[in-house]
Amino acid sequence: MSEIPEKQIKRLRGLLSDAETSLSAAKELLVSILGDGETISAPRETVVSSPEGKIIEGIFDGQIMIGPDGKNYPVPANYASKSKLVEGDIMKLTITEDGKFLYKQIGPVERKTVIGTLTRHDDKYYVEVAGKEYQILYASVTYFHLKEGSQVSIIIPVNNDDATWAAVEAAL
Repeated sequence: MSEIPEKQIKRLRGLLSDAETSLSAAKELLVSILGDGETISAPRETVVSSPEGKIIEGIFDGQIMIGPDGKNYPVPANYASKSKLVEGDIMKLTITEDGKFLYKQIGPVERKTVIGTLTRHDDKYYVEVAGKEYQILYASVTYFHLKEGSQVSIIIPVNNDDATWAAVEAAL
């Protein structure tokens, strides 16, 4: 048997890591849809010995990613805003060997778009929809040039009545 080039081995390890991540996200999505209480594990911390680095799966809470160990991982506000991440999305964080944090959304929650009015109090921005306020990232306020009283289209999770965060879809 001939020797397998190191480049192919690295590529195979990367493909296996991606497959494991996708499978985990699919299981989580199935549980969130069926709500049948199956004991499918939550996103988990996975250490992969590959050139990619350490891989951690977690849940986006509207501002940060919470890992399976309860640790908080800072998601850049510009990335969260432009990617329109929604509270409950499953994410994958790759921490490279040189210390870079690379985020990727791997399991979006079911979403819906609603329209509300931008308000501000306690130095935070909210969009009020039918009597409920959803906090939004300041990066979204600046990106869309929003002002208090603006009509705003936001994205919220469908199956999470306790959600407190939203992503801005557009200024109206």
